[in-house]
Amino acid sequence: MFLGLDIGTSAVKAVLVDGDQKVVATTETALAISRPQPGFSEQNPEDWWQATLTSIDALKQEAPAALSAVQGIGLSGQMHGAVLLDAAGAVLRPAILWNDGRAFAECRELEARFPALHATAGNLAFPGFTAPKLLWVRHHEPDIFARTAKVLLPKAYVGYRLTGEMVEEMSDASGTLWLDVGARDWSDEALAATHLTRAQMPRLVEGSAAAGRITPELAARWGMASPPVLAGGAGDNAAGAIGLGAIQAGDAFVSLGTSGVLWATTDRYAPNPESSVHAFCHAIPATWHQMGVILSAASALGWWSEVSKVSPGDLLAPLGEAPAAPSRVTFLPYLSGERTPHNDTAIRGAFIGLDHDTSRETLTQAVLEGVAFAFKDCLDALGAAGTRLTQADVIGGGSRSRFWIAVLANVLGLPLNRIEDGERGGAFGAARLARMAATGETPDAICLPPRRIETIHPDPVLQQAYAERHALYRALYPALKGVTS
Repeated sequence: MFLGLDIGTSAVKAVLVDGDQKVVATTETALAISRPQPGFSEQNPEDWWQATLTSIDALKQEAPAALSAVQGIGLSGQMHGAVLLDAAGAVLRPAILWNDGRAFAECRELEARFPALHATAGNLAFPGFTAPKLLWVRHHEPDIFARTAKVLLPKAYVGYRLTGEMVEEMSDASGTLWLDVGARDWSDEALAATHLTRAQMPRLVEGSAAAGRITPELAARWGMASPPVLAGGAGDNAAGAIGLGAIQAGDAFVSLGTSGVLWATTDRYAPNPESSVHAFCHAIPATWHQMGVILSAASALGWWSEVSKVSPGDLLAPLGEAPAAPSRVTFLPYLSGERTPHNDTAIRGAFIGLDHDTSRETLTQAVLEGVAFAFKDCLDALGAAGTRLTQADVIGGGSRSRFWIAVLANVLGLPLNRIEDGERGGAFGAARLARMAATGETPDAICLPPRRIETIHPDPVLQQAYAERHALYRALYPALKGVTS
């Protein structure tokens, strides 16, 4: 039996998976986000820990025999968050999250201090990444910076509470800007550019390797026969890829989660930061990936649901199974700024083309299409980086909507696969990593693809219509930037 934990932004999810890779039980504990100022996004690391305890305690109530047989635990987690610890391991301030935009100026400072950053880290300096956050803390909270003995990412902090060990793995470490992504090791030069050293970083392991064992006290709390192995784990998207079996070069998926990801697995380190594409390590050895990332995907629909006072399901129901034509309204989904391809924390969203006949259904369709157009920008950026996709799976909460997948297929011009258990996500992938760490089995043996329920192909007429709408969408960004910056 294997346990996967996903330390997300909105919840901690736990899943028990048996030896046949069947899900035995799942639990979820909600989390809240603090936004103390516009553009700020924080969480208290203690909240992750308490939610983790609550989730596993609930599994003990639901499936005590299965939990007692757990051999390995794997962690998936939201990336980029900065957890600052003092010499005693105590948290110094709330964690600054992946969708926090305060460190924009520090990005320019980092790139000036370390000109080789793009080649070493494989990415532009984005405000959401970890390293610029530490420069911001140094400038604005110097006392806290001076007391910082260790910097952990969110899931590594939970791993520390589980085992007492401070360990990170390659996929999540890639999103710090401190990792030499090609060499799969910390870069002393990148650390020095933020006035840090290797001593302030956790130990590195591969995601499928053992990072430690949980404490005997916790094993006893959950009735486990012996303390399970803790795997290195994975950042949330890499964990999703492990769950999908996306481990071979050319494997691809679209993630319609809170944020959005267009993922392509690669067999080599292939950076192209000028296109704002992320080049990261995968969670298994000798494997990497490229990603285009948008900051508002399913969260854009969530925002529209909140504003319109209608549930997402009721918003989607009138749209049917597939679009007949593009919406007459264009939505730009820059509710939290944007990463690929703009790297713009200041840009904000908009509806364009409203008139007296605009209906709620028209606006709902526009929201879905705006997110799809943002993914098309990602696809074009991956193309500029030399990656060509022929199809992709779709995962995340948004994958429940066949209409949305049909829009995406036509906008991207790609066959898209609806898959079984498309929402199981990072926790399932984390459980697979736990199994590999506990048993020594290989990724090829464990990371099998899910069953594909349906493949939705683009319609040539709709594909052309959406290409024209996407051209309008792209033309709107410069004008909107002049208004919102």
